Amino acid sequence: MRPCGRLAGILSAALLFAGSGQAADSITPDLKAAADGRGWKKLGNLELRWVADARGKPALHVTPAGEGGVLLVEGLEFGNGEIEFDCLGRSGPRQSNFLGIAFRALDGKTHDAVYFRPFNFRAADAEQKAHAVQYVSHPQWGWQRLRKERTGQYEKGIDPAPDGDEWFHARIVVQQPKISVFVNGSPTPALVVDELTQRSGGGLGLWIGPGQGGHFANLKITPAKQK
Repeated sequence: MRPCGRLAGILSAALLFAGSGQAADSITPDLKAAADGRGWKKLGNLELRWVADARGKPALHVTPAGEGGVLLVEGLEFGNGEIEFDCLGRSGPRQSNFLGIAFRALDGKTHDAVYFRPFNFRAADAEQKAHAVQYVSHPQWGWQRLRKERTGQYEKGIDPAPDGDEWFHARIVVQQPKISVFVNGSPTPALVVDELTQRSGGGLGLWIGPGQGGHFANLKITPAKQK
């Protein structure tokens, strides 16, 4: 008998995480399996391609169509904890790549996300440079509303600024109600915000905005231990 529905997704996720070599409390979803159509769920029109050598790393390349979308790990529920990943975008042209992580996800329209704009990392214009990393909570709090009503609170520049054409490492600490974002091993967070949702859990996956997409590698999820 074949498992079905949600049970099948959970079993699939468990198989993909097995043998990762990580401690039992860390999860390393198989990005290559996503390109093969296994263990992940696309919310939106996304083209997935495995690249054996993307500037020195094996990686999943995600190309969006339209407004982008979310690529969820099947069977994974995430509350609090840490999310780490490597990401490769482009420094230009502007508006060309928006790359990050979705969490507290119910579906493609209801989720929180932290994402990066690599084309703004080292922008010459100070205002653009201040839009390097962003938190959003869809559908109520998109970037447009946040920028208008809570200017400068939910998006920041990154210091020191990464090279927009090179790999960078992100670590996102989710400890409701706080979210802290660290880049390239810096002990100082690039962004610290209060969550704008009351959801305490939900799905987790890659978040890709409109444009040319980018590469993801070395995704690791460490759920917070229950007290």
